[in-house]
Amino acid sequence: MRFQLTEDQRALRDGVRGLLVRRFDRDALWAAVAEPGLDRALWRELGAAGFFALRVPEAEGGVGLGLPEAVLAFEEAGRALLPGPLLATHLAAGTVAGAATGETVVAAVDGGLVEWLAEADVVRGDAAGAVPLRSVDPLTPLHRAPGAAGVADPVAVLLTAAEQLGTATRACELAVQHARTREQFGQPIGGFQAVKHLCAELLARVEVARAAVYAAAVTGDRADIAAARLLSDEAAVRGARDCLQVHGGMGFTWESEVHLLLKRAWVRAQRGGGVTQSEELLAADLVA
Repeated sequence: MRFQLTEDQRALRDGVRGLLVRRFDRDALWAAVAEPGLDRALWRELGAAGFFALRVPEAEGGVGLGLPEAVLAFEEAGRALLPGPLLATHLAAGTVAGAATGETVVAAVDGGLVEWLAEADVVRGDAAGAVPLRSVDPLTPLHRAPGAAGVADPVAVLLTAAEQLGTATRACELAVQHARTREQFGQPIGGFQAVKHLCAELLARVEVARAAVYAAAVTGDRADIAAARLLSDEAAVRGARDCLQVHGGMGFTWESEVHLLLKRAWVRAQRGGGVTQSEELLAADLVA
């Protein structure tokens, strides 16, 4: 089976990337870190571009596309570290008024956590008694909701995997860029075997995760989605850590983008459908 993107899918991916480059570049990223808060104008622009309504049928005013196209859009959002409850708003686009257009910001209880609760107009799930947490990611305010976490929605699990894939891709890009330009002992550090190996491992994890995520978007199989989530979580977290290693001491500084990649990957990994749940699902599938 081939999983090559169609011309329309490539155009969609490039369009989302172009929008984010224009509206949420590196300067905007650091401005959001300095002054946390949801950019409502950007949220409405995402809605106007069809980001939230991608899977809503055309007859209901949506774009009428499928899960593979949503995966491409969320991959780009993960690559840009776009802040906000993207997943919850996207999933609510067909049922909550204003979510599809970005006029309504939706938060949801996911894995016992609620992202962006204070900024939300609508909260899905029981968030009564939720208490604020000190989030490791400065771009993702968190609350912990009481009660046990239920089984995660497969679509939510896959779109989280797509975001993790985008973040892993960005970590790989930054590591390679730094390895090419940073010099030690009269040559780029990318010429040293240890750094070469780190960059090669970064790329290998990204491409394996990409194949798994794209395949799961086509099949929609719960076991495929679980495998994609495990691989993409690993690619994002280990990729950001290896990117930090390539950057050396400067990778640990606040001014470096690398720590933001790692912190976002850590937070996303705690969403529903993470390691334990996906491993259990895969084990049950193998036994069956």
